[in-house]
Amino acid sequence: MKSVKLNNGLEMPMVGFGVYQVSDEDTEKAVLAALNAGYRLLDTAAIYGNEAGVGRAIKASGIPREEIFVTTKLWIQRENGYENTKKALEDSLNRLGLDYVDLYLMHQPFGDVHEQWRAMEDLYKAGKARAIGVSNFHMDRLMDLITCHEIVPAVNQIETHPFYQRDAEIAFHQELGVVQQAWAPLAEGKFEIFSNPILTQIAQKHGKSVAQVVLRWLNQRGVAIIPKSVKVERMLENREIFDFTLDEQDLAQIATLNRDEIIFNHRDPKMVKWLAEHRG
Repeated sequence: MKSVKLNNGLEMPMVGFGVYQVSDEDTEKAVLAALNAGYRLLDTAAIYGNEAGVGRAIKASGIPREEIFVTTKLWIQRENGYENTKKALEDSLNRLGLDYVDLYLMHQPFGDVHEQWRAMEDLYKAGKARAIGVSNFHMDRLMDLITCHEIVPAVNQIETHPFYQRDAEIAFHQELGVVQQAWAPLAEGKFEIFSNPILTQIAQKHGKSVAQVVLRWLNQRGVAIIPKSVKVERMLENREIFDFTLDEQDLAQIATLNRDEIIFNHRDPKMVKWLAEHRG
């Protein structure tokens, strides 16, 4: 497994295991299988409702805590963002059964954002999170956060896949020293990604699956990934992406697929309202 050094020196695996939309009961089984398959980065969130399942799997695995990189996320805080953020992480740690997380992300760029970040900075300094970052921040929102605070986010986890390639964001993050991490790296199976003729042709050329080609393409661009699957064979397949390299022709062909196809539009007022009405 390859890793990337975050802007505070912490090493983070470039491939992790996500548990979005997996029930708490199923999460325990899936995460334990992922750990047994060699994954060492686990990505959950308070809003997913499955932190406890992740924690049970970590305990059952017998793997030393320091060998597992755990990410969870802060949901939107509308009032008293500072105190509520500190309480939110304590609640997450209690559900996970852990003393600290390796990466704590602000899940959405909404709510009492600046007070949330100030609390996250203090939680980082207190050792409750080994690194802090954000999720779903567009470039203007990320710059606003950086210019108003002391600590630059280590990670920005955003939607990135062949149909929403985000070249500008990759360059922007690299300039700032922020690692871009892709959620929905396989576009959640949408846009007929697995039968796309260009991706299929490249996969056949390298003797790999379409999923492996896409995940390798992201990693080659410096983007970390957290693919999700409850099937062990898929878990293993999604890890086996470091024994081949996409050439310039492959990269040029994949570049033609970009259509700015968005699964989740964080600039749609209706979507913002929908998120604001969800309680963490």
